[in-house]
Amino acid sequence: MNQGELNHLLGIKGLTASQIHTIFDTADNFLNLLQAPVKKTPALRDITIANLFFENSTRTRVSFELAEKRLGADIINFSSSSSSVKKGETLIDTVNNILSMKVDMIVMRHPAPGACMFLAKNVKSQIINAGDGTHEHPTQALLDAFSIKNRLGSLEGKKVVIVGDIKHSRVALSNIYSLQLLGAEVMVCGPATLIPKYINQLGVKVSHNLDEALAWCDVANMLRIQLERQDQRFFPSLNEYTNLYGLNMNRLNKLDKEICIMHPGPINRGVEISSEVADSNQSIILQQVENGVAVRMAVLFLLAQHKL
Repeated sequence: MNQGELNHLLGIKGLTASQIHTIFDTADNFLNLLQAPVKKTPALRDITIANLFFENSTRTRVSFELAEKRLGADIINFSSSSSSVKKGETLIDTVNNILSMKVDMIVMRHPAPGACMFLAKNVKSQIINAGDGTHEHPTQALLDAFSIKNRLGSLEGKKVVIVGDIKHSRVALSNIYSLQLLGAEVMVCGPATLIPKYINQLGVKVSHNLDEALAWCDVANMLRIQLERQDQRFFPSLNEYTNLYGLNMNRLNKLDKEICIMHPGPINRGVEISSEVADSNQSIILQQVENGVAVRMAVLFLLAQHKL
């Protein structure tokens, strides 16, 4: 895919390593801007962006809104809880009504896998996937990889374990795609009931023992249990899950090395990660949040300028 051919960001699967590096280089520039006294640029002054969130979100929605404001875009915020979708209006009807207001880009989160791809084929606007069901969450994967690069210098040859609810996580799938594209080795770790059967087809290692996974890795990305996406019990209790797969200082202190600790949020403190670990020097969780704004600024800017 040549530079300038990408019109949407629907998933990591549609990107090349070169495009990801372009996003990272641009994000580095925006990260510098965010440290400056004046944190805004008029780069998207003539662009109108609609944030369509058909699923609850705080971190991702706020991160996108801040990125858009920093770039000088005009913003329309839309929530399905207060919309005509509740009255039976279709997704295309809703979006076309918004597009009639001359919207240039749409950032959408939706509970249905593939909703963003469906929209991209049916409306005339640039679409950015802010999470679609259990499918993908591309900007989260980009900011995660960007954060690893900033901490460790490179992803080439690094060993990254993704721990927790792989089965119901859109973050895990996007992370696997991006990390492999950038030369990292990937392992998933969790109860067998939370590891999807197709995972071996993605070329990742699988472990059901957290201590072994931590001894193997350079980076541990701790996912929360997606209780809202589970229609049955996949383990006996949260207490048992924490005993087997919760990351605490006792586990870290047994290692003969320091590892990089990540979490896409929101954190269930005391379940998948202890407060002591989340707030430790090995954690880059707050850096992920800061990097998220810069990476989303880069994605918005590059798509709007047709430079991806």
